[in-house]
Amino acid sequence: MDLAIIKTLPVWFVAFLFSTICHEAAHALAGKWGGDDTAASQVTLDPTPHVKREPFGMIVVPLISFFMNGGGWMIGWASAPYDPLWASRYPKRAALMALAGPIANLILMVLAAVAIHVGMSMGAFAHPASLGFDHVVATVDQSVTWLTTLLSVMFSLNLLLLCFNLLPVPPLDGNGVVPLFLSESLARKWTNMWRGSTSAMFGLFIAWAVFGKFFSPIFVFAVNLLYPNANYG
Repeated sequence: MDLAIIKTLPVWFVAFLFSTICHEAAHALAGKWGGDDTAASQVTLDPTPHVKREPFGMIVVPLISFFMNGGGWMIGWASAPYDPLWASRYPKRAALMALAGPIANLILMVLAAVAIHVGMSMGAFAHPASLGFDHVVATVDQSVTWLTTLLSVMFSLNLLLLCFNLLPVPPLDGNGVVPLFLSESLARKWTNMWRGSTSAMFGLFIAWAVFGKFFSPIFVFAVNLLYPNANYG
């Protein structure tokens, strides 16, 4: 693997770790506000409790995926526990807990976009010559290439986490958000219907099968919103 790619590993890992922690901390905080303290220890940006809960998904898989994909990708996972009896009793509150994670990713993506525009207004950043997951913005000053890589990954990765997690299949957040649009009784039935590892495995299979087909145009659309006159295709 190219040395330049290996040098981006710390930037990728920081972006992944921070984005994932914010996602799970938002879940935990929303659950706590809704009356479920099960994930109270994860209402923090300290990576320790998150990594302790999912060391494989937070450390091992991201590093393996980075090297297997030649430094152009990093995947992994984390989780925030909740009380299923609480979710069954208060399906709307549980739905808000599910929605909190993607909202955290949306906020991080917007903050990255704002930082990119600030850098461009200062003349430090520029439009990328070609579009890629880790080069949404280019640098004028080569000494801050790490910063444009970080902002690019923060923008792209949080867009991916936002879109993927909102797919309405178990065990993804989108499935948990559905009760917000149902009556209380239907919301309770929906919540109880999708319990179990079988539905989770089936849902993940569907998610991986369909996500790649529509994320690319979403990514291009988002970058064209970031640069209205660029017309990336």
